[in-house]
Order: sequence, then structure tokens, then C-alpha cells
Amino acid sequence: MEKDDCHSASTHNEYPHPFIHNVKLTRAQRIRGIILGSVLFPLRITLGTLLFLIMWPLARLRLAGLSEEECSRPVTGWRCWLLHPIIWFLSRAVFFFLGFMWVKVKGRRANLKEAPVLVVAPHSGFLDMVVLFPTQLATVVSRSENTNIPVIGALLEFNQSVMVSRKDPESRKKAVGQLAERLTSNGYWPQMLMFPEGTTTNGSALIKFKPGAFLSGVPVQPVLLHYPNKLDTVRWTYKGTTWIEALWHTASQLYTNVTVEFLPVYNPSQEEKNDPNLYADNVQKLMAEALGVPATDYVMEGRVPVSKLGGLSLPLESPVRKTLSLLHRNGLGASEVEAALDRMIDRCQSGAQGFKASAEELAAILGLTDRQTAVTICGLYSKDETVDLRQIYLSVAALSGFVSFKSLLHTAFTLFDGDGRGSLRAEELSDLMGALLGVPQHNTAELYTEASSQGRLTEDDLLRALTSHPTYQRVVNEHLQPEEGSGCPMANGKAVNNNGNMHDSNGSLHYNKKME
Repeated sequence: MEKDDCHSASTHNEYPHPFIHNVKLTRAQRIRGIILGSVLFPLRITLGTLLFLIMWPLARLRLAGLSEEECSRPVTGWRCWLLHPIIWFLSRAVFFFLGFMWVKVKGRRANLKEAPVLVVAPHSGFLDMVVLFPTQLATVVSRSENTNIPVIGALLEFNQSVMVSRKDPESRKKAVGQLAERLTSNGYWPQMLMFPEGTTTNGSALIKFKPGAFLSGVPVQPVLLHYPNKLDTVRWTYKGTTWIEALWHTASQLYTNVTVEFLPVYNPSQEEKNDPNLYADNVQKLMAEALGVPATDYVMEGRVPVSKLGGLSLPLESPVRKTLSLLHRNGLGASEVEAALDRMIDRCQSGAQGFKASAEELAAILGLTDRQTAVTICGLYSKDETVDLRQIYLSVAALSGFVSFKSLLHTAFTLFDGDGRGSLRAEELSDLMGALLGVPQHNTAELYTEASSQGRLTEDDLLRALTSHPTYQRVVNEHLQPEEGSGCPMANGKAVNNNGNMHDSNGSLHYNKKME
């Protein structure tokens, strides 16, 4: 991860960062990989491609000529007993040629009646599909976008997979209905296989399980994936090794070891059946203990890695610290940052130009001569080259220590209380907390319930909840206050601690009147 005078990643994370993986090679391993890879990689990819081309029409044949109604039921007859073993054999051959010559199996796979669903973790990358062979090509859940990929789309159709679009809420509702129907079909549908983490990690921790596999309250069988190799090449994560690099490094090894471990079936209690999130959390803890790694509340939201606390999403890689680091590298000291924040809040409060700013406007407000830095900062907060200035002002001001938290919250409340009612609606609270924390907030209902009084959320109510409730007090202290000794540009060039006091370079303590 990037390090500078202002550390880009939050130092409050209790567990290892699970979303970054880089293959670490010694010089000898790099040379060996180049020599072997120059021979093995093209040979293996060519053989795998040929097998995929053979599978393509065979996979399409399974549902060919069937009506939509027939396709909505499990395939039976010759389409099953003839085509299923052929596709299984060819798929296994693909992985064999990629170097997965042996798939070691530990434990016993439960039958369909014992466990309608298999939950697999950790999810490391696309090569995890090797788990399908000891599970006899169990039905999976996949993104609907994958159906457009040649061969892969045909194989998903062959598998009668449950397809879901992450961008379409209606698609998610339909997928949940399909899952419930299949998992409670009492053996009518084949066994399902799901990766409850929902995204790939480096395996250093289990991230929070999504509740999909646990919604129906049926027994599940936990399945662990191990890759006991000297080089950890199979993982493809949010940052670090790319998918093509993972494929290159894996195919460049003589062979890759993998172990699929079936744990005993987990039968949920009545309490867990009534609460899918509790069920998911308990299975996550059990699997984490078996793996010897921590069970965390980390999740990936909109391609942003966050941890969850009191319903709030807390960024693992703070965009605010990255912003301060970029400003510092561009020669902006504490006084320049403070002046830029003053210009920013003046524009926000004037209302004449609106809250949105382009990269060029942001560069002018911040006093940057390099437009690319402004574009980079915009990219930390939005998906294009525009940004909501309220978000930058509030999040940067919180960590810079130029104003007290009480004053900052007053400013935030005023900016998001659009109608001047003196109270916030639920969606306005989500926008306000998203601006303070630097990432969108999708679940502030818990905070709204805790802070509101008689159906209204006033500024005093919110301040009380954030500064007195243990959970939200932790959020404020760890994510909305300057870090002592962090090295970030602070008021008067001094670091402000969470109590509002400042330490100069000699360690002397000074009271910060701005915290009053």
C-alpha cells in the first residue's frame, strides 16, 4: 500500500487487509518462472482453449430445444446422464492441463438431503472453480454479466446457475426467490454451491458472509479451500496481482496443490433460522476457526473495501488520508490546506454554484497546478471527474483538526438540512455520514433509530448519539478525529489528538481552542 507523510490506509484496522495480494518472488523464483512459463504457459493455455471449444457446443446442447418452462425445471433424462459426465471430464481436464493434477479431498461431502447447499471459503479467484469437481458440478450463483463471456456463458447455462445482476435490485429479488425455491425443494433441485464472501480475498481473514445461502434456514455444509504451495499464485484480489498475472504464475508452476476439505454439516438452531445474518456469522466464525484465521466484519461495497460498525461503512483505505497525502506531496502545508477548506465551504454555503465541482474547479479551489492530482482526488470520492465538495470539505476537515467536531457537525447538519427544518430525514443522514466518512453509507437505519427522538432527528440528537453512544463514539474517535503523530498537515503544523490537544515537536501539550 502507498505510504507517505499521511498514511493512506487507516491504522485502526484490527485485522490484516484481506483485499490486497501480491505474488512475492525471489530472484531465483522469477528466473525459474520465466523459463518454465515460456514453455508451460502457451502449451497449457492452448490445450485449455481447445477443450473449452469442444465443451462450448456440448454445453449448449443440454438446453437446446427446450421451452422456457422446461428450462425452469431441473434437466433430466439423457441430457443429464449423458452430457453431465462429459462436461465434468472435459472441465477437469482443463484444470489438469493448468497444473491442478491432483485435487486432494478431506472429509465427506454431504448428500443433497443432508445439506442442500455447500458454502465455500475462502474465495481466492476464478481458479476456485476447481471445487466443482469433488462436488460433481454443483449448481452455482453467478453474475448475469458472465453469461456474455464466450464458453463461460454456455457452461453457466449448462449448470442451470442462478444469475444475478448486482446493479439491478429486481434481479437480486428474483435471485433470492430462486434460491429459496431450490434450497427448500426437498431434493427436487440439485445441490448448490455458494461463496458466501461474495468477492475474492487473500485468505488472511474471512470477510463477512452474505446471508443469501442462509436465508432459507436449511442445513449447510462448510467447505474449506486450501492451496498448500510454496508460492501463493492463485489469488486475484481488489488490488495487487491481476487475473492475467495470477494465471501466468499458476500456469508457470510444474503443478499446483489444492485441498478441498468438507466440514461436518451445520444444522441451524431456531434462532439462526429466524435470523439469517446470525446464521451466516456463526458459520463464518466456525470456518475461520478451522482455517486458523480471524472472522472479520470486512465487506466490499461498490468496489470499496470497508468494515462495518453500528451499520456504518468504515473505509479500510481512507480516501481522506490519500487526499491529504496528495495535497502534501503537491506542496500544500497546513495553512494552504486550511485556506483551501475555507474557499470550499464558502462556495458550498453560498449555494450559487452548487455543491458539485469538476476536476478543474477543484484544482482551482485547492490551489493545485497539476490537474491530474485533482482528477485523482475526484476518483477517490466518485466514479467520474466531478465531486461533491461537501464530501471533501467535511471528511478532510474532520481529519485535519482545524475545527472542533461539534462545529464540524453543525456545518454538516446545515449543509444537508436542505429545507431548513432543523431535522434530517433518513436519506439525508445517510448522505451526511457518507460525507463525513468519505464513502457512501447504505445502512444508517440503526444510527437513525438510536439518535432520533419522536420521529425527528435534530442536530443535538445526532451530536449526543455520536459522542455518547459507545459504538458511534468509537466511530468518531477512530475515523473522524486527527491521529496523534500521524504526520498529516494539521492546525499550526501540530498534530491534534482525539482529546483536542496538540503536541509540538518537543512533546509539550497545548490546548486546542478550536475544540471548544
